[in-house]
Amino acid sequence: MLFPNRDEAGRRLGARLAHLAGQDVVVLGLPRGGVPVAAAVAAALGAPLDLCLVRKLGVPSQPELAMGAIGEDGVRVVDDMVVREAGVPSDALSHVEERERQELVRRAERYRSGRPPLAVEGRTVVVVDDGVATGSTARAACRTVRARGAARTVLAVPVAPPDWTARLAGEADELISLDTPPGFFAVGQFYEDFAQLEDEDVVACLRRQPSVTEASGGDPESVDQEVEVVAGAVRLGGHLTVPADASGVVLFAHGSGSGRHSPRNQFVATGLNRAGLGTLLFDLLTEEEARDRANVFDTELLAARLADATGWLRGRSAAEGLAIGYFGASTGAAAALWAAAVPDARIAAVVSRGGRPDMAGPRLAVVTSPTLLIVGGADHTVLDLNRGAQSQLTCENRLSVVPGATHLFEEPGTLEQVTDLARDWFTDHMAPAHV
Repeated sequence: MLFPNRDEAGRRLGARLAHLAGQDVVVLGLPRGGVPVAAAVAAALGAPLDLCLVRKLGVPSQPELAMGAIGEDGVRVVDDMVVREAGVPSDALSHVEERERQELVRRAERYRSGRPPLAVEGRTVVVVDDGVATGSTARAACRTVRARGAARTVLAVPVAPPDWTARLAGEADELISLDTPPGFFAVGQFYEDFAQLEDEDVVACLRRQPSVTEASGGDPESVDQEVEVVAGAVRLGGHLTVPADASGVVLFAHGSGSGRHSPRNQFVATGLNRAGLGTLLFDLLTEEEARDRANVFDTELLAARLADATGWLRGRSAAEGLAIGYFGASTGAAAALWAAAVPDARIAAVVSRGGRPDMAGPRLAVVTSPTLLIVGGADHTVLDLNRGAQSQLTCENRLSVVPGATHLFEEPGTLEQVTDLARDWFTDHMAPAHV
């Protein structure tokens, strides 16, 4: 079985775990790769999502080979056979363990921002990873969960080696894998897209999940669902989130070929949701269209798709009477400004992140929507392009520079600054629309 990506693997795994729906379940993902899989499982089960933090102890000369793992609450698992065969002395093992323990603490703070882990005592806990290889991290995760008082533990993965149940016998009450293929040597061989994830990806997954109240059906007025956006002759995948009492909805125009799964845009969208703003993340292009790189830079095409999506959104009850804003990233910023410049577009505000507003050309002069341009201080070329584009804007506008940030805002804390700037701009300029 070959999975297109971790999200799809999680959806399939969630379907396999349907017998747990309606129970008192908590889903715990193993960072980093297991978190998007776990997020899809949690969504399928209507269960809250959290992390089970573990760290592999790699053999010093072969870091990819696990000689054990550690978890929170002092859990420690050591594979004596690997340690012996690799000739790892005790002081080297202790050094690796100390280093990984420090990383465990760092990740706990980065991912949870000081909040305590979700309570698992007396509950059914589903531990999810993107696959099992040696089983060391899975074993440490299950022992961590048991130490915290889980009533029942389920270890669920999309793929594992044929002998995985023998390796992990007794570590969980139930072991579930969608596939146990022969010839297994690495988890990544069973994914078309197995890109390495960053801390921001994990945080975005966590923030995109409904809260515990929402997951248990708390607020009937809020919307958080996968949608199919009708844009002219095509249908585009999307995700619509509208909190109860939202003042507006922000449509995201992704750039450079990225789509609704962009972790950076998901991160920003979650920050807007927490501020009471709705968001629509959707693919501007179909998969086939995205293969042609010319489409990625076709501002007029992307703007037309954004305008069609806006019309589609305004026709839904969840957005009735709400102001509409645009958030554009990279080339998507040009599409957002182009679409906002259309007569009667009625776009309340536009925000550009690391954008190319210059690609909107003469349309810039007719934009009436208040526009915020956010650029990284170390993104020198794009900063110059934004200054030039700003000089052509006649609407209310501002250029905000995030010190030290490069084009993708990968530096610690910079994406949080983008989120705060966008949140404040939208909340200051978006009031219920008068149609």
